[in-house]
Amino acid sequence: MSVSYRNGLRAALLYLLLSLIWLQLSGYLSSSFFDNFADQARWQRISGYAWALFSAVLIFFARARLLRVMGADRWLRHQHKDRERLRQAAAVFDCTREGVLVSDTQGQIVHVNRAFIEITGYQREEVLGHQPSMFKSGHHSADFYKAMFDALQQCGEWSGEIWNRRKSGEIYPQWQTIRAIHDDQGELTHYVAVFSDISAIKDSEHELAHLAHHDPLTDLPNRLLFTDRAEQALASAQIHKRGCALLMIDLDHFKMINDSLGHNLGDQLLKAVAERLGGMFGPGITLARLGGDEFAVLAESCPQLVQAAALAQRIIDGLKEPFELGEQRLLINASIGISLFPSDALSASQLLRNADAALFKAKSAGRNGYALYTEELTAHAQRRVEIAFELRRALEQQELRVYYQPVHDLQSSRLIGVEALVRWQHPQRGLVSPAEFIPIAERTGMIAEIDAWVMQQACRQMCQWQADGVELSFVAVNVSTRLFARSELYQQVAQVLHDTGLDPAYLELEVTESAVMDDPEVALEQMHRLRELGIRLAIDDFGTGYSSLLRLKRLPVQKLKIDQGFVAGLPGDEDDAAISRVIIALAQSMGMQVHAEGIEQAEQARFLLDHGCDLGQGYWFGRPMPAEQLVWGNAPAITKTPEDCC
Repeated sequence: MSVSYRNGLRAALLYLLLSLIWLQLSGYLSSSFFDNFADQARWQRISGYAWALFSAVLIFFARARLLRVMGADRWLRHQHKDRERLRQAAAVFDCTREGVLVSDTQGQIVHVNRAFIEITGYQREEVLGHQPSMFKSGHHSADFYKAMFDALQQCGEWSGEIWNRRKSGEIYPQWQTIRAIHDDQGELTHYVAVFSDISAIKDSEHELAHLAHHDPLTDLPNRLLFTDRAEQALASAQIHKRGCALLMIDLDHFKMINDSLGHNLGDQLLKAVAERLGGMFGPGITLARLGGDEFAVLAESCPQLVQAAALAQRIIDGLKEPFELGEQRLLINASIGISLFPSDALSASQLLRNADAALFKAKSAGRNGYALYTEELTAHAQRRVEIAFELRRALEQQELRVYYQPVHDLQSSRLIGVEALVRWQHPQRGLVSPAEFIPIAERTGMIAEIDAWVMQQACRQMCQWQADGVELSFVAVNVSTRLFARSELYQQVAQVLHDTGLDPAYLELEVTESAVMDDPEVALEQMHRLRELGIRLAIDDFGTGYSSLLRLKRLPVQKLKIDQGFVAGLPGDEDDAAISRVIIALAQSMGMQVHAEGIEQAEQARFLLDHGCDLGQGYWFGRPMPAEQLVWGNAPAITKTPEDCC
């Protein structure tokens, strides 16, 4: 017999004996035994109470030992822990934010939690005893549910997206997991479904999808969606043998509005333009914003060029009406490029490229109009792409060169300065004309990098000439609109002067009139900062833009340059002569020097000198050439004719 068994038996016997003693001493003794002894009766009651208390203590300790010996105390502790775990599970079940549904093997609902009630709108008593099919939305086929139950039978679990119906009738999406529950013998007892409402996630997905395909400012289709719709429209047009037209719209001088009035007002204008354009079109026409101030229109049934041109003119006329934006009243024009399907292109991407080429033609022709695509435009566009690529390589391979054109004092014919001009020494094509690559450099933005490089080279060369004893008053460098618009131009010029060691008084920056007048206030601040460095400033191509004399007099400029377009007709052309005289008089009245470009004949130089022009440059004085080929000395006398100088 084991020790634990003997201890248990001994404890049981002790418990029985003590119980009997307790019964006897608690009042069940024979009363007749003490009938003759009254005092002993009192003693009986007292001793009975004492024995009862003593026996109770003995019984307590005996039971505790018995339970410990027999393992009952361990069983009680386990029971307590199980009850605690059940309470915790019930709390989790009721407090979780996921809906929980429990059904028996017959599919009848036996339990749901609080989240189920909140999500579905059903109360507990409304669903208990019913089948989960009461929540079906009708969105799923029988095959969907068959696949679900097949997964439960084979794997014991199914997870996926399912659409169900609330009590209110609203259909909503769930992410649901269903598991089959088995007992210790492996028998199926219940199914538990845990689900969450993913309506907010679906809404976010739809919003993201909308943003991915629409412009956030105007809510119009963006380039991605427009291209996709264009492809579909062209496929349909090809099947039904009809034509389509694509119009590319660009707002003229929108950057000026953005820079002068602020981007906030610019955004308001873009929204207003989008609304006005949208109101012009009916069914069969798709409007999109491709980016910036560029819009596109796809007319799905536009078989003839005349119809496309009429649509373009309607857009141009419709945008001429002023836009009232708060206290601002703005006017805007547009340029439009037109490409047709199938005559010009057979794909949406090609149609877009052709319309873009036509748009470039329209803007080059003076803006505020439309242009049609031609095969010639494609060749030009391709050539521009090739030149842009080669120009980038030219910057990296140091194929650019700086040429210098002499500037002479008209009164003394003395060489007093030079203008630095960029040239491209192509490895195969030789010297490329600036007229061929400068417009492309401006369009691609590389012109700012080129200007900065020319400035560096010119300042370094000027220092070399000074070291060689050559006396020049200045070296002039052109600053493009792109470079002039950059806020870091001041730091860039200061760095070049520091790196080369050139005295700022010998550097002259030439800024075009259009660059100054695009944003006069910014230009004024920029020029004052540059003047603080001690450099000279000149207005190039004066007379070709739209100058404000009120603003011009505020600019810290030392020189006006007469554009060669006005010099070419001198002295015979009365208009050119009148304009030249006015510019000279204006400069003199404002205390500025006057510098004429493009002088090719002695008569032109004579006319300019007679009317007070100070400086001149052009083929009459010398062509642009490398620094080592410059000839130092005076120019031919202005009084001589070209024949006398030969």
